[in-house]
Amino acid sequence: CLTAQCFFRVFITLLWNGEILLLMCIQPRYCSKLANTSVTPRERKTTVNKFKSQISSGPSFQDFIKGVSVNKTYNAADEEYYDKHSYLSQDLEMGNSRKVYFETYGCQMNVNDTEIAWSILQRKGYQRTVDLSEADVVLLVTCSIREKAEQTIWNRLQQLTTMKKRRLKTHTPMKIGILGCMAERLKTELLEREKLVDVLAGPDAYRDLPRLLTVADGGHQASNVLLSLEETYADIMPVHHAPHGYSAFVSIMRGCDNMCSYCIVPFTRGKERSRPVISILDEVRMLSDQGVKEVTLLGQNVNSYRDTSEEQFCGSDVTKLSQGFKTVYRSKQGGLRFSDLLDRVSRIDPDMRIRFTSPHPKDFPDEVLQLIAERRNICKQIHLPAQSGSSTVLKAMRRGYTREAYLDLVKNIKRIIPEVSLSSDFISGFCGETEDDQQQTLSLIREVGYNVGFLFAYSMRKKTHAFHRLQDDVPAEVKRQRLEECIGVFREEAARVNAALIGSTQLVLVEGESKRSAKDLCGRTDGNMKVIFPKEDVNFPCVSLRPVTLDSQSQTLLDLSIKC
Repeated sequence: CLTAQCFFRVFITLLWNGEILLLMCIQPRYCSKLANTSVTPRERKTTVNKFKSQISSGPSFQDFIKGVSVNKTYNAADEEYYDKHSYLSQDLEMGNSRKVYFETYGCQMNVNDTEIAWSILQRKGYQRTVDLSEADVVLLVTCSIREKAEQTIWNRLQQLTTMKKRRLKTHTPMKIGILGCMAERLKTELLEREKLVDVLAGPDAYRDLPRLLTVADGGHQASNVLLSLEETYADIMPVHHAPHGYSAFVSIMRGCDNMCSYCIVPFTRGKERSRPVISILDEVRMLSDQGVKEVTLLGQNVNSYRDTSEEQFCGSDVTKLSQGFKTVYRSKQGGLRFSDLLDRVSRIDPDMRIRFTSPHPKDFPDEVLQLIAERRNICKQIHLPAQSGSSTVLKAMRRGYTREAYLDLVKNIKRIIPEVSLSSDFISGFCGETEDDQQQTLSLIREVGYNVGFLFAYSMRKKTHAFHRLQDDVPAEVKRQRLEECIGVFREEAARVNAALIGSTQLVLVEGESKRSAKDLCGRTDGNMKVIFPKEDVNFPCVSLRPVTLDSQSQTLLDLSIKC
C-alpha cells in the first residue's frame, strides 16, 4: 500500500503540473510488513495502473473548491456523482425514520430555509415531528441580525442540552444542530462553548445535512459553513408548511451586495445570486395548483433580482435604480430583472396575491411601480426600509441615498400607486447619531405615514464596516429612549392612516378564526393590515378572498404590528 508521503507528493503534483507529470511522479511504497518482500516489475506496474485508474475515476480538483463554476448546472446526475464519490456510503446517510424537530427564528427567509432543509432530509428518509420530546434531531434555524436574537439561541441551547443529557442513556441520543446565519458567524464559539452543538450548517450547506448528521451519529461534531457563489437551491422544491395552506414563501434570490455599514447579512449569507426564473415559475404554479392564495417572493434584497442563467437574458442594459440613489458596487449589466419576474409570476394565477420582501429603496424604477399599479393581484403594499431620517446618519450607514431622495421616492410611489400602503424599518441609536438626527427621523415618520413598522435599537455586529470603522457611542439608555420615542410617533401616525380606511371596502384574505373570539374571523387586506370581522355567512374552515367593509363599531381595525 502507498504511504502518506507518496499520497502527498501525488496531490501536490496534480495541483501544479497536471495529469501527465502526476503519473510520472507516483512512487509506490510498501508497509513495514512487506518491506522485505520481493516485488516483481509486473506487480509494481499492476499496482501503479490500479492507482491510476482510481485517480481517473475520482473527483477532479474542481470538486475540492467551493463555489467554482465547472460549466454545468446541478441536477440529479450530479447528485448521483457526489453520492458515488462520497467517503460515506449512501446507506449510511439515510435517516432511517429518525424524527427531526425544527425551530425557526428570525426573518421569512429562515422560514423558507427550514422548508428547504426539511425537503433535503425528507428525501433521505427522515420524519418530521412537532413534539420536541420525541425528536432524535433538533435543528434551530437561526438569525444573527441582532445580539438579542443570538442570545435567545444561546439560552435555548442550554435548555436543549439539559434535555439531551437526560436521553444519553437511551438507544437514540438526541443530536442538536444550528443552521443559518448564526452557524456561519459564530462557528468556533458554537463548537467549543460547552460542547452544546453536534452539527453546524451555514445557509449554503443544507445539501450537506445528511452527511453532517451521519458524522454526528458517530460521536463527532460536524460542520460545514462554507459560503457559495452559486448556490440558490433552485432544484430543491421546498416542503411548504403554510398555516391552513393559504399562503407560502418563495425564495427568488440569496445574499446581498449592498454592504450597509451596520449589516451582517453579506457576511453570513454571501454575495447576491438569483434563482433561475424557470424554477421560480414552476414552484408558483405548483402552489397555485395546491390552492395557495398568496405567495410572497423572498430575498435579502428581493427587488435586485437579476437572472443571468440563460444567454438571451444577458444583454448590455445597465440596471436601473431609483432616481437619486447609488450603490457601493459597480453598475450591473444584463439579466432578467425584477419587473420581468414580477410580470411573469403575476400572470400564473390572476386570483393569487403576490407580495415581496425585503426590498431596498434603490431598486424601485418606474417600471416596477407601474406594474404593481396595473396588476390587480400584485398587492399595493410596499416595504420601504428607511433606517433613519437623517442624511448624516444615512451616509454613515452607507445606504446610498439622502433624506430628500427617499422622500422623493415616496412621492413618486404615491403618485403612481395612490392607494399604496407603506411599511418601513428604523434603527435607533446608530453610531454618531445626535438628538437632531433623532428629530429628523421622527419628522420623516410623520411626513410619510406608514401603516406598519419594524423598529430596533442598534446592535453592533462583528465583521461589519461599522465594527471596524465607527464607534458605538450612543449609550444603551439613550438608544432605548429614542426607540420608545420612534414607536410612540409611529403608532400615532399609523392610527391616523388606518382610521382613514374606516368605511371603505377591502378585499381580505381569510386566514382563520380570530384569537379574540370564535365568532369572528381574521385576515389581511391588500395593504397587509390585519382585520377581524364576524363570520356571518362565510363557510369556515375556508381559504378565500372576501370583500369586507371596515367600520369602527365592529372593531375591524389594524393590529399596528410595531415590532421591536
